[in-house]
Amino acid sequence: MIPNLIEATNEYWRKLNELQVAYQRGEVPLEEVDVRVESLMAELGQERRATVRFLLGSVSRIWQEQQELVVGLGVIGVLTYAWIVTC
Repeated sequence: MIPNLIEATNEYWRKLNELQVAYQRGEVPLEEVDVRVESLMAELGQERRATVRFLLGSVSRIWQEQQELVVGLGVIGVLTYAWIVTC
């Protein structure tokens, strides 16, 4: 499953905004706000770590399956850059 960091971040901000409104109305005490914010940050952190693990796994898999292609494209990129810089 592909982690959706953008959706998780949007959800984080939505929940944070709801918490802010509840605090401003006096429905939630400051101590509870601190606890909930810490919890929301932990949830978002988990999603970020899942995204990084997914990306690193994908890069690793691509490297293992297409090593020659990746090296070839890298060489072409370096040569193109060198050619553009020297002109």
